[in-house]
Order: sequence, then structure tokens, then C-alpha cells
Amino acid sequence: MRFALLAGLASLVSSATATALTYRLDANEKACFYTDIDQLNSKVAFYFAVQSGGSFDIDFTVTAPGGKIIQDGSKERQGDFVFTAQSTGEYSFCFDNDMSTFAEKMVDFEIAVENEQRHQLPSRQGASPEQTTSLEESIYKLSSQVSTISRNQKYFRTRENRNFSTVRSTERRIFNFSVIEGLMMLSMAALQVFVVRFFFQGARKGYV
Repeated sequence: MRFALLAGLASLVSSATATALTYRLDANEKACFYTDIDQLNSKVAFYFAVQSGGSFDIDFTVTAPGGKIIQDGSKERQGDFVFTAQSTGEYSFCFDNDMSTFAEKMVDFEIAVENEQRHQLPSRQGASPEQTTSLEESIYKLSSQVSTISRNQKYFRTRENRNFSTVRSTERRIFNFSVIEGLMMLSMAALQVFVVRFFFQGARKGYV
């Protein structure tokens, strides 16, 4: 019974491919990634988030095989898009860090291609069509909820990484400020000693 149910679940899952990567984008660098789509009307999901670097923003462009720009944005911190492939071929997903002169960016992104064609659940002897339809809808709802949870996890991970990066940047600035403050205090102390010695030496010369 369990095996039959698992087989049914597997048959309902539409064919999908996904690529999740983390890429370090140097200053003034442009990087493109590609995926090949061989079926029309496939759903393409594109997610990205800047984890660290600069102001946590990046330029991006999604281009269809014919050169048509599907999605683009400037100084975006993160994005989550789903579109339908109107043509087959190679789609490009590009990130551009030309806005930054020194800061490098760490970008997490995922490209998923899914065929929306639904498969029929194997019918069990004695089961009514209403029961089969209800089971199918429950499975699709579970799939949607799992996808929502996955997206929320990505969002919280991005927030955590950004907050941690901000904390590290603040700690580094506090340390640098403390070092500069210590050097300034030493310099002022040395200057005061030099001035006092200069006055006393001048007083002695005048006294003699």
C-alpha cells in the first residue's frame, strides 16, 4: 500500500530541473549563467539574493534565446520571478557588478525549469473518481506549501547573512576606530612631552 502511494506521488511530480549556486562577483565584473529549455510553455523560476558586499545590491538581466529581455533590474537586493518559456533554446541569467569600484558581491541564486504537464494518479480498484481527485489536490497543495517553506527559508537565510555581515562590518569599524583613537592619544601625549621639554629648555637658556 505504501509503495503504491509513493509510486503515485512520484508520478504526480512533474519533470523539473534546478540549479542552485553561490557566486562571488568581483568589482566591475559581469557573469552570465545559462539554461537550455527544450519544451514550450515550461515554467522557469529564477531566484537570487545578495548575501554580502557593498550595499547588498546588484544589476541583473534575464534574456530569451531571441535576445528579448524578460526581466531586468538595477540595484536589486533580491528577486523571485516565475515566467513561462515562450520559445525553446538557451536562456541567459546575467549579474552585473559594474556599479561597484572596490566591493565584491556574494550572490546566491537558483534557476529551476519545470514542465507543468500533470500525470494521472494510478487508479486503485474500488476508488471513486472523487476520491482520486481529492487526493491529487491534496498532493498539489502539499507541494505548494513545501515550495513556500523553501522560499521562506531562503529569505530568512538571506536576512541572517546580511545581519551577520553588518555585525562584522560594525566590529571592524569599531576596532579600526579604537586603533586610530589609541594612536591619536599616543601622538598627543608625545606632542605634549615635546612641548613641555621645549618650554623648559627655552626657560633654562633664558635663565643662563
